[in-house]
Amino acid sequence: MKKLFFSLCMVACGLCLTQCTPKQKTQDNQAYLFSYFTGDSRDGLHLAYSYDGRHWTALNNGQSYLTPTVGKDKLMRDPSICQAPDGTFHMVWTSSWTDRIIGYASSKDLVHWSNQDSIPVMMHEPTAHNCWAPELFYDEPSLTYYIFWATTIPGRHKEVATSESEKGLNHRIYYVTTKDFKNFSETKMFFNPDFSVIDAAIIKDGKNNDLIMIVKNENSNPPEKNLRLTRSKDIAQGFPTEVSAPITGDYWAEGPSPLFVNDTLYVYFDKYRDHHYGAVRSTDHGQTWTDVSDQVSFPDGIRHGTAFTVDRTVVERLLATND
Repeated sequence: MKKLFFSLCMVACGLCLTQCTPKQKTQDNQAYLFSYFTGDSRDGLHLAYSYDGRHWTALNNGQSYLTPTVGKDKLMRDPSICQAPDGTFHMVWTSSWTDRIIGYASSKDLVHWSNQDSIPVMMHEPTAHNCWAPELFYDEPSLTYYIFWATTIPGRHKEVATSESEKGLNHRIYYVTTKDFKNFSETKMFFNPDFSVIDAAIIKDGKNNDLIMIVKNENSNPPEKNLRLTRSKDIAQGFPTEVSAPITGDYWAEGPSPLFVNDTLYVYFDKYRDHHYGAVRSTDHGQTWTDVSDQVSFPDGIRHGTAFTVDRTVVERLLATND
């Protein structure tokens, strides 16, 4: 009887997931998930959940949901997940420190995943050094997915002073678009400021009807290593390269993950030299920021990932699979 009840619940939740698009989530029935990696990322995808955006708990007893199989080093760093209007979860990730591809897989339930594929986003650039921290963003007006990531191509960008340990690294953000994750646009420049930039992440601000992009200033000599933001009304038109002052404090931060919890905007990030996670919070849609690192909690060992909103039944189903 217990197995029959569980099976019926799974079917019901599956129907709800298929029929509910992100637009249909309300404050009463929504929850939050965080995709992340741990250690050297070879064990793959980890997930945590939260109901308030402040306290995050590991799912699957802290174990991986998916082991990487693509890329030179078979890593699964920086997993970025975006839920499609039909309920499908699409994920991209960093597969190697020096790959010219990024990893891709999809899932209907975040437990069972498709075969993993390589998206050859920079294979046409033989001197490209890397494809780091790809992120997904679904543009509702055009029904299009944007995939963007950081790449260094020697001699291609405005030079910046670098430390000896980062000599030769000078990143800019590139992108492709797709509607089906089978056919992709030509790779183009997405964000080209006058500093080395990585870890771009975009969130829609429904109140102001604009897009907020958080980026990391990666300059190393003198070191910046902080997070800044820029805004746009239309992703197809790009983002201004004039960015805000740092929104993070006197520490090194990377891997920003923005999330609206009701009307409060959080940006979670990896304090990677301090070996723990932090957060800043804005209650005025990104105009002013407060460091709330002492008010948030995350699973041990969490590293750069993506926070996203889901229907509460998605989390309940994942919790049920832990039993």
